[in-house]
Amino acid sequence: MRVIALLFLCSASFWSLNTYSQTQVSDELLNEMDDDLNIGGSIFSDFQEDVESSQILEDERFYRYGRFFSVNAGIGHTTFGGNRGSAYEDKIPSFHLSVTYFMNFTSAVNFGLEYSKHSMFIDFQSRRFPSRTDIGTIDIAIIRPFLAYRYYFDTSNLNSIFSYSNPYFAARLEYWFQTSTFKDQPSIDTEKGGGVGAGLGFGLEFPLEFKKRYLGLEALIHPVSYYDADVTGWGPSPTTKIGYDDLKGLGYTVMLTFNITW
Repeated sequence: MRVIALLFLCSASFWSLNTYSQTQVSDELLNEMDDDLNIGGSIFSDFQEDVESSQILEDERFYRYGRFFSVNAGIGHTTFGGNRGSAYEDKIPSFHLSVTYFMNFTSAVNFGLEYSKHSMFIDFQSRRFPSRTDIGTIDIAIIRPFLAYRYYFDTSNLNSIFSYSNPYFAARLEYWFQTSTFKDQPSIDTEKGGGVGAGLGFGLEFPLEFKKRYLGLEALIHPVSYYDADVTGWGPSPTTKIGYDDLKGLGYTVMLTFNITW
């Protein structure tokens, strides 16, 4: 009888201990679920804190090492392709003046003006002047205001030469305003007109003094809707084969700038 009683007591103790363990585990699981589903909290709180901390660190790094504004002045060359390139003679240099606002390490907005001069020489009979070969030189001045976006590539993991060159991609919207003056024929009225254009290309900025002075180099290709692109007046007359059926052609610019930054 004593053995039976002892066995009964052991079985009851084991059952009680097992029930208590299961109850404790269940309570812990329920408490964890309650914490996760608690409306007053947020299951993304840790993630949000990490993002906010990273953003604060990035902002602090930009305020310490980044540039905010830049004033850029430079010279370069503007030329053309197609019939426009065949008809025009470029006069060097072209001029550049702009301001850049840096939003962060990778994005910047650039706006300003560029100016270039060219010329045409008409010593042949054309559709516009079929009986004259003395039109002579036409001076052409082009001024183009622009608004550009620049994306600076992350070169922190590249060779130091690339890291310090600050390479960027540039895309801009432009307006090409052109003035054509008949230098050898004052009796012919000066012609004026404009067209919308764009600019796409790449640039580099080499630091001369960190955060203060940079030397910039930018090369762009320009598709432009010239106001006189479809003009056929300079095409060949019935008695000659010399001339230009239109004045279409892409524009190209290379600019070297001196940049003062804050």
